[in-house]
Amino acid sequence: MNPQPDLTTLRATAVHRLLSLEQQGKLTRTRIAGVADAFGVDRRTVDRWLTNARNNCGTYTPTARFRFELTPHMLDAVARWRGNATAAWRELQAEHHDLPSPATFHRAVNRALSPGMRAGLRHGENARRRHDIAGRRERHHRNYAWETDHVEASVKVMVDGHPRKPWITWFVDVATSAICGLAITPQRPSREAVLVAVRDAVLIDEHHGPFGGVPDRIRVDGGKEFLCSSVQEAFGALGTERIVLPPYTPEGKGTVEAVNGAVKKTLFTGMPGYTHAPTLRGGKPVDPDQPLLRFDAFVALVRDWVHRWNHEHTVKDLEGRTPAQAWNDDTALIETVSAEDLHTYTLERHGKPLTINNTGVRWKRRDYIADWMHGFAGEKVTLRYLPDHDHRVELYDPGTGRHLGPAFMTNQATPQQVRDIKRAQRREADRLRAQLKKAEKNRRTRYAAATEPQPPTPLDAMPEEQALEHLRNLDGFDMHAQALPDIVPLPAPAEDWTTPTDPDQDQT
Repeated sequence: MNPQPDLTTLRATAVHRLLSLEQQGKLTRTRIAGVADAFGVDRRTVDRWLTNARNNCGTYTPTARFRFELTPHMLDAVARWRGNATAAWRELQAEHHDLPSPATFHRAVNRALSPGMRAGLRHGENARRRHDIAGRRERHHRNYAWETDHVEASVKVMVDGHPRKPWITWFVDVATSAICGLAITPQRPSREAVLVAVRDAVLIDEHHGPFGGVPDRIRVDGGKEFLCSSVQEAFGALGTERIVLPPYTPEGKGTVEAVNGAVKKTLFTGMPGYTHAPTLRGGKPVDPDQPLLRFDAFVALVRDWVHRWNHEHTVKDLEGRTPAQAWNDDTALIETVSAEDLHTYTLERHGKPLTINNTGVRWKRRDYIADWMHGFAGEKVTLRYLPDHDHRVELYDPGTGRHLGPAFMTNQATPQQVRDIKRAQRREADRLRAQLKKAEKNRRTRYAAATEPQPPTPLDAMPEEQALEHLRNLDGFDMHAQALPDIVPLPAPAEDWTTPTDPDQDQT
């Protein structure tokens, strides 16, 4: 309900104006009638207001009407009875309190407690929050802000022969309501699910769809998997601001909450194993033996639903467009990251460099090996890994940060990986053998066959003409510029030239 205007203040202003006119000799019955019509009262009532003002030194001072108000003890009684005003009135009546009628007591309770407080006393904090006011944010442009959250599927699926309820982690673009990326786990998600979802959301290629890029900011709740150091490092490396919302504020990320509600109503309700399906008397399920979906089938259905949400579902706030249409109509530039660069920022880093030994890289009492490691035993590497995925790690050069390649746990390597490792070992041995043979071959000097008596000529010796031509072509080498008198013979002097005499010869 809208608050009523303060008629007392307006009434005092009107009476003060009439008194001013009266002092000036300009007060007429017409002006009094205008005030009476404005407040919906009789003219004689306005005359009584004027009399009240004259008796109070020109200030209209209405007589306060008595109104029953609740005391703190009465409010405590209402709270004890969960907002039940009638039960609280009976208790106070039995304690011989001076109380008005039940109707008056109800009106006092309604004045003292807002509708949200009364709902909270009856049904708790969630009921009270339904009466809160949350303003609608501006959508801005695509990748201006993303929102992320987890949602537990209301469906049981089979995971290794046991029924479980999967969890979904997704990132939603606020401007277009497009789902940019998601990760589905059979158990409650950890930081591993967040990092996988970040990778799926940021990448733009044929496997991850057209929605993604680097967002300017991401709104997260207070979940520890969103606040851990590895996720913070991933966001910081991308230059994305992480906005941590206060606890229990779903209105702070209304876009992703809308996706959570939509997937529950439009997907989970039609799946077998729906946990909120109608039951029989005593809570028994209608079909207790219905077959449950396998986890991979559940993931496929969720991916199909995401495609329909992005390309077929229309949003009223987007002027009836689909998220894909809103994304394509947006002209904001998209900053992308390649898959080779992104894996560095979505993996958790081991503290200190490790050494490649003859059995691979030793980490957590396990050996990791790869085909590219042959020949690098003794070198230091930096290890990064995806949490809860110990079968594979990524190794980097500790000095430059260059990605060297993946490594796999020795006892979990696939047959193909084992074959690749053995093939790489044979290639490394063959390469060494070829280099040694070439070196030995170059060490021996071979000579050309001769038919005439002459010194032996090496086969790799260069003929004189070819050697001179080679020298002339080296860096603009000029033989004339380098000629010296004692190397190049001078021409013979002419007959009419006078030649110097030798002082050592005898004079005759």
